[in-house]
Amino acid sequence: MTTETPPQETEPVSGFWRLVPEPSLDVVRRWGWASIVVNIGIVVTGGLVRLTGSGLGCPTWPSCTDDSYVPHAALGIHGAIEFTNRMLGFVVAIVAILTWLVVMRYRPIRRDLRRLATAAALGVPLQGVIGGISVLTGLNPWIVSAHFLVSPVIITLTVAMMRRSRTSPYPHTPPVVRALATAAVVAVWLTVALGTIVTGAGPHSGDPETGRNGFDPELVSQLHSDVVFGLLGISIALVIATRVTATSRTLRKLAAWLLAIEVLQGAVGFTQYFTGLPWGVVLVHMFLAGLLIALVTAVYGERGTPAT
Repeated sequence: MTTETPPQETEPVSGFWRLVPEPSLDVVRRWGWASIVVNIGIVVTGGLVRLTGSGLGCPTWPSCTDDSYVPHAALGIHGAIEFTNRMLGFVVAIVAILTWLVVMRYRPIRRDLRRLATAAALGVPLQGVIGGISVLTGLNPWIVSAHFLVSPVIITLTVAMMRRSRTSPYPHTPPVVRALATAAVVAVWLTVALGTIVTGAGPHSGDPETGRNGFDPELVSQLHSDVVFGLLGISIALVIATRVTATSRTLRKLAAWLLAIEVLQGAVGFTQYFTGLPWGVVLVHMFLAGLLIALVTAVYGERGTPAT
């Protein structure tokens, strides 16, 4: 076993920071969990906006209409759905700010945690701006995809921060396990990215008048499923490798959960494809995508140090 000691510094607490209670690492991790929950939540509500054709329920941005920040009765249910998603964006922002404050107040100073928390917090206004551009461009499918992908990035940064906040030592890990954990990260992200292209080619555009990205839906769906099968192979190998080599119990459990969620995600994906993309099933698929990003990041963070 070896302990990774991140850079730590001390500095006097003064001014504004005296108003923020000094947190423990447990508090840091709790706020990290809150951030993961709300970011997966906005993935789901954003999916609901698109699946119900409510993408232009509020036809402008940052206000809902030219003369109001809130929807009026004429916008109907679509305006209410889009406006609710925008309001959840404020919740995501509040959680990100509070998480950042907690990390900045923690002593001794952990610059690694500060960098991750800052990057995650900056992702929130970036997502808001991209979301606004998507509305102003009539839900361009490429911009909508970019808007979605910011949430997995924030989830990744937050999980990485939580893994880095651990105090127990990391184990030595065989090279094969480390390589498979890295391959799993690449495969999950490739799967999610291709999923956004499949979405951009499919029927759920967010608004009946919105164009698609021009790809053949069946072709990109086949490519997406091929990558999923590759991911399943990597994850099966990872589960086996963690069982037959000296790896931590935590990593063995995380690898098993990763594989289980992938199998479930694959089943949901095939179900939605062969049943005409019912929106309830698609929402489950999006929820599981958020979980996969969190799990694979945790697996990568638990991969340990090279065995000597």
